[in-house]
Amino acid sequence: MKNKFAALTILLVLICFSSLRAQYKSEVYSAFVNNKMDQWKNVIDRMESVKGRDNEMIPELINYQYGYIGYCLEYNKKDEAKKYFAIAEKNLETLEKENGNKSLINAYKSAFYGFRISFNAFSAPVNGPKSLDNAKLALEQDPDNYLAHVQCGNAYSNMPAAFGGSKKAALEYFQKAKTILEKGSGQTLENWNYLKVLTLIAQTYTDLGDFNSARISYENILKIEPAFIYVRDEKYPELLKKK
Repeated sequence: MKNKFAALTILLVLICFSSLRAQYKSEVYSAFVNNKMDQWKNVIDRMESVKGRDNEMIPELINYQYGYIGYCLEYNKKDEAKKYFAIAEKNLETLEKENGNKSLINAYKSAFYGFRISFNAFSAPVNGPKSLDNAKLALEQDPDNYLAHVQCGNAYSNMPAAFGGSKKAALEYFQKAKTILEKGSGQTLENWNYLKVLTLIAQTYTDLGDFNSARISYENILKIEPAFIYVRDEKYPELLKKK
């Protein structure tokens, strides 16, 4: 009887965590689309406060922290970014100690080295190669890790051409990430990462001067999510002005 009760308790806890994760995913997606980053911050603060987080919630939390840090850096909120970066690093260390997905861990390590460059541009000669090395290691461990492709793309996109940087190479990695997400079951539904990848592709086309492809990409994003404020009110109008 005790064993049955314990098993039932564990099952109820798992169901509860699963329901919470679905709620968090929906809230973060809404925050991303509607540019309500206070809402995004609220989600990760609530997730951080959950005791006894399961092994699926930790990677999800790191993903949301990763997205929030990127937003803070884009809008020059460096102190806020540093605060959440420190928390995210601890969560990544926890995931590594618990033998989490090695490819995913290395993909986030790549992203975090990139964040360090944003915090201190003079660290680029050290952290830039580390970022790319971890991204490539993540791809070796799992060629179908979309995030590893994103990080390789980011590395080549931000690297000076004199040191091997290439927008064309970056575009190929972003497009591969898109393909992987679109093949995965449910990976494009209410997934902020998918919209982000599509936006990176459009932005890279713009950087390459291929404004027509950029226009098609932005219009495709708005067909998928017409309410996406960042694209609808900022990036797409900017592109039309350039054309």
